[in-house]
Amino acid sequence: MIVVARVLIDSPLPQLDRLFDYEVPAELVADAVPGVRVRVPLRTAGRVVDGYLVDVVAAEAPERPLSELDAIVSPVPVLTPELYALARRAADRAAGSASDILRLVIPKRMVRAEKAWLAAQSAASDTEPSPTASPVTADAAAWADTVLSPYPGLADAVAAAERLALDAPPRPSTELPIGAWAELLAAVAVRQLGAGRSTVVVVPDHRDEEQLLAVLAARVGEDAIVRDDARRSGPERYAAYLRLRTPRPCIVVGNRSTVYAPAHDTACVIVWDDGDPLLAEPLSPGVHARDAALIRQELEGSSLVFAGHTRTTDVERLVQLGWVRELPAARRASPTVVLSATREGESHGARVPSSAFAAARDGLREGPVLVQVARPGYAPVLVCAECRTPARCRHCTGPLRARRPGATPDCGWCGRSDPAWTCVQCGAAKLRMASSGSERTADELGRAFPNTRVIVADGAHPVTRVEARPALVIATRGAEPHAVGGYRAVILLDGDRMLLAEQLRIGESALRWWSNAAALAAPSAPVHLVGVAGPVARALATWTQPAYARAELADRGPLAMPPVVRVAAVEGTLTAVEGALNDLRDAVPTLPAAPGSILGPVPVGDDLVRALVRFDYAHGRTVAETLRAAVVAEALRGRRAAQRARNRSGPGTRTTLRVRLDVPELDL
Repeated sequence: MIVVARVLIDSPLPQLDRLFDYEVPAELVADAVPGVRVRVPLRTAGRVVDGYLVDVVAAEAPERPLSELDAIVSPVPVLTPELYALARRAADRAAGSASDILRLVIPKRMVRAEKAWLAAQSAASDTEPSPTASPVTADAAAWADTVLSPYPGLADAVAAAERLALDAPPRPSTELPIGAWAELLAAVAVRQLGAGRSTVVVVPDHRDEEQLLAVLAARVGEDAIVRDDARRSGPERYAAYLRLRTPRPCIVVGNRSTVYAPAHDTACVIVWDDGDPLLAEPLSPGVHARDAALIRQELEGSSLVFAGHTRTTDVERLVQLGWVRELPAARRASPTVVLSATREGESHGARVPSSAFAAARDGLREGPVLVQVARPGYAPVLVCAECRTPARCRHCTGPLRARRPGATPDCGWCGRSDPAWTCVQCGAAKLRMASSGSERTADELGRAFPNTRVIVADGAHPVTRVEARPALVIATRGAEPHAVGGYRAVILLDGDRMLLAEQLRIGESALRWWSNAAALAAPSAPVHLVGVAGPVARALATWTQPAYARAELADRGPLAMPPVVRVAAVEGTLTAVEGALNDLRDAVPTLPAAPGSILGPVPVGDDLVRALVRFDYAHGRTVAETLRAAVVAEALRGRRAAQRARNRSGPGTRTTLRVRLDVPELDL
């Protein structure tokens, strides 16, 4: 009998995405426990690589001797069985590698942080065990019950491990400069912490994270809060991850990869604002935090809460299927939304109608006023003053922009200035500003409201909080700072321009931008949406975002658009893509019969092509397995071709076939 270690190799190569068996030497048997980092030899590559020990089994000595485990890097088990199962399941659903997901979740080893954690664990085991006090005080528990009271049955539904869709209260907090949504999610987490269980809260960015941490810090102890995000240093991230390996309940707050956090006895996973593109993982295999949370809930049996000011069509589809339950508040709350348009006698092109201007003037008497715009900068778009042709850079064809009136235009892509620009259509040399960015809007409104403080909040000027005194806050979508007590008026400009984007989900996105901005308004403060009509504007005015998501789903159904169907993108050489598509046609016979199920291939440059495959959710497993097999086969062919080329001292060949599932847009 020998001791066999089953190891997952940390490698991006798809053909290595499986467990490899290694014999454990006698001197390493004591430390070879599941979850530790190891180093193992790779016969084909002739080198030693890193990996995770997934399982240890006793087996009969095989006829062909196994390679031996080279070393155990650390005695700390960083890979739990639950985390491996989740990564394996998520990777299989997305036709990807489990090691790619684990690379996002498990931080790099930091020796000093690890030694400090091991010393703390040793000291805790040497002391006499004492009765553990609850990390939640009676006052904090009472506060959580008060915050949850507007949502009857929410606490019981979370305790019963249900899947819920929650419409957050669209108002600011009365105690802190944060949104009331942060208090609601924190109350759910505090309630579970009081019951001795953990909660994982996933938010899009650091601004949302700071709001949650602010309210949690006032209610529970610092040791019960684990902050998990890439903005922290390596030792801090690793120390936070090791805290999760301690068998004590906690509240984990972080960004998209936090959805995999192996917290102790997780009772609930909360995903805030799942429509935010920051929750879509750009790295392979590209699993959205929403999909990972659904997989985790199914595997662990924990509760799952999707919360937001709007409802995505993805969540609404699950609600209609009965997989997720909608849990409304006992009393529906909504901001005061006004659809502003130009009145008789006003210029049809007036950017700020008289009604919105009056609301801003009245609001400035009491406190800050928020003006949301579409773009940063001064004049993001320049056109020819004669023929209105967009001005483009002569070097790279990028869009020209102006930082100030009369300034020399420069390119938004390459940064070159163009003082001698002439129009390629009519030869004119005069430019005209076709749009107003945040800085130009600040200049214009600053002249309209003299002696008023003007604050610009965008990517170049990050602002997270403004005081309660009068000020005009000009912010781009998603960069709006919080105001103490809420804004006294909110003006939403450039809505018509936002809706012109050629995207399938632009209506959803615009409604999310506007709803999140409207939720920053003080109670009874007016919210003016300027120059927009139609279903999206009506959904905002009546605060019926779930109804808009239902209507969108109904419209996309006959067109077979996501999320009614799943979409896979296959990119590579023409031979590789055609081979993968042929394998799909054989594996799923209904694909060739369905018109438009396979779109392309079309050229995308550098001898590469791309094809899109639309398929039903019922065929998801078959499609993922077939495409993954095609990726592995192409990788092996590329490796053999590279080996032959090296033998001939010629250039190598790299694998080109790439697959991505659950593409949100049909974009060839």
